[in-house]
Amino acid sequence: MEGFDLRGFGDASADYLHHLAEAVKLAFADRNAWLTDPRFLDIPLDRLLDKGYAEQRRRLIDPERAMVMEDVAPGIAPDEASAGSGGDGGDTCYFCATDSDGLAVSVIQSIYHDFGSVEIAGDTGIIMQNRGSFFALDPAHPNSLEPGKRTFHTLIPAMLHRQGRPYLVYGSMGGEGQPQTHAAMVSRIVDFGYDVQQAIEAPRWLMGRTWGTKVQDLALEGRISDLVVNELKRRGQPVKPVEDWNDNMGHAQAIRNDPETGLLEGGADPRGDGAAIGY
Repeated sequence: MEGFDLRGFGDASADYLHHLAEAVKLAFADRNAWLTDPRFLDIPLDRLLDKGYAEQRRRLIDPERAMVMEDVAPGIAPDEASAGSGGDGGDTCYFCATDSDGLAVSVIQSIYHDFGSVEIAGDTGIIMQNRGSFFALDPAHPNSLEPGKRTFHTLIPAMLHRQGRPYLVYGSMGGEGQPQTHAAMVSRIVDFGYDVQQAIEAPRWLMGRTWGTKVQDLALEGRISDLVVNELKRRGQPVKPVEDWNDNMGHAQAIRNDPETGLLEGGADPRGDGAAIGY
């Protein structure tokens, strides 16, 4: 998204949402081709994270026409680099904290499905996760099931640095919506100047599946205008309107540490049951 004028598009405009949805399709195509335990696959991170490569991929975005998500190919095919991910569930918790010295912590945990693997670790009361359901049974798949291998997953505790220090500590539950919620929050704070709570509460979108479903819709919260919805449909986006504060959009939390004022600013998502607390 770095190469687009997001501020010029306007927050929650058809241009803004269309370009972000298209970027998700491109990013997920590469993710699906490559993301797995790096001990089992030589992932070409230098190429995938290169700004020239991002520009090459960005040129595939047509401002007037949506790509079909399942038809988008990875920019680097597995056989080009050395060899090349995979559903979602429902019991994830994110939290972040910071202190007066600027020490910041961003943490996420999940047992994946509502009761994980439905197995208890002895008499501890701890439920074992079932993230192994992300594995593929095709031996040629980059995320194929193998002994001792860690599976691809969607957990992304995040931290944005400015001048080498934590500036924004943030995260969200929400399966494959997590990176999309991250993009929305960062964009709205960096590009549009929102405060943390405004950025969390602003209407969100979700491109593609979550919680293990095969849906390839572009879900839009109901607070996005009908004019924008209709324009996105015209461009070929598979729009699916949902309620105003949709639970599947994630439960985001964030803290911003302003290095100039020393102000600590926290926010919590009304879509969930979190809270921002000073102590």
